[in-house]
Amino acid sequence: FFFFNDTATTEIYTEQIVGSVRCVQETGINAEYMGKQYLIQSRKIIMPPKKKEEVKKKVVLGRPGNTLKMGIVGLPNVGKSSTFNFMCKMSVPAENYPFCTIEPNRAQVPIPDERFSKLCEIWKPKSEVPATLSIIDIAGLVRGASEGQGLGNAFLSHIQGVDGIFHVLRAFDNEEIIHHEGDVDPIRDLEIIHSELALKDLQILQNKIPDIDSKIKRTNDKNAKEEKAVLDKVLELLKANKWVTAGEWNDAEIEILNRHLFLTSKPVVYCINLTKADFLRKKNKWLAKIQEWVQTNNPGPIIPYSVEFESEIFGKEETKTNEETKEGENPPSMLPKIIKVGYKTLNLIHFFTAGVDEVRCWTVQDGAKAPQAAGTIHTDFEKGFICAEVMRYDDFVRLGNENAVKAEGKYRQQGKEYLVEDGDIMFFKFNPPKSNKK
Repeated sequence: FFFFNDTATTEIYTEQIVGSVRCVQETGINAEYMGKQYLIQSRKIIMPPKKKEEVKKKVVLGRPGNTLKMGIVGLPNVGKSSTFNFMCKMSVPAENYPFCTIEPNRAQVPIPDERFSKLCEIWKPKSEVPATLSIIDIAGLVRGASEGQGLGNAFLSHIQGVDGIFHVLRAFDNEEIIHHEGDVDPIRDLEIIHSELALKDLQILQNKIPDIDSKIKRTNDKNAKEEKAVLDKVLELLKANKWVTAGEWNDAEIEILNRHLFLTSKPVVYCINLTKADFLRKKNKWLAKIQEWVQTNNPGPIIPYSVEFESEIFGKEETKTNEETKEGENPPSMLPKIIKVGYKTLNLIHFFTAGVDEVRCWTVQDGAKAPQAAGTIHTDFEKGFICAEVMRYDDFVRLGNENAVKAEGKYRQQGKEYLVEDGDIMFFKFNPPKSNKK
């Protein structure tokens, strides 16, 4: 028969099931069916509730953290420093000669977010703190940089310090602006940067592998063997002039890769610098070829823009979005889009805390749980986490105030397993740490 959690229960239900079967045999009812139904009802009482399956956080390539950086990379004189100036509203040298930028320039750039502006409009707070992205202007790389050409080793080390890449490509002709390779060919320029970063990773890897081999030979260490297997896969990719991002990796392998942070494991946003005329008419002879190369070799977002156009509107008040631009009008600046795509490419999102004192964005990695989000405000919030009170931005704006959100049942209390969503408005409850004073 059927067995339950203890002998006594089994005997009781067995006796009752057998009795039921004998009883229904006399009436002609299907005895087997009745027995099964009795068992089903019994199990509903006896069996414990199923445990909820824990959502496993996806492991992604790259350094974990909330304070990640994007680096602006490209050949000399393609528009990197000018782009950096317009993004950051700064004025760093952007002259018409190679290696104008030697030491990297750094800036914290606000993330454009209409939701943040709307919350500030509603609350009229004393303090407004937007989300920001760290951007670094890195000097131009040239062919042979991995061998030290053009101060290449120093510049490659600057790329090592960032978490993602804005790759600026020149797709316009202008005799007054020197091109380091002599003529304009963005496909060739793509190949140069792609290959130089792969070659540098290959050099670093070839120096690491003998040390790991020695450790395996000396200790037969299991972890070292697993690391060696992953690095061998990386070695094959790099020898084929492919990036780490081109490989297929499981979570355990990604955790190993994240200990090394290869240059070719960084995500790339391709920023295509056009003439003003090409940008306004949305046509350029190189765009289709660039798209094909990117999709084939190292996929990533492609954003056409124009430094020439940006220079004309630089400093002017830009309030229109692409959707608000009327036919015949010039489009808005593309820099807010570039910044937002870079932020998203780093797997970053933000939640809000909002009130009359302050409206603030707090950056977390996509997939962060509520206690981790609380920890971005203060470590005590994470240590003593009780719960998070959460409402969706859309619900708050639609209903007008917090009380209306509560009245409609949209104001929720969430526990430790809650995954923060981009745009959540959150309030945390926590136990303050105990004082050590006697």
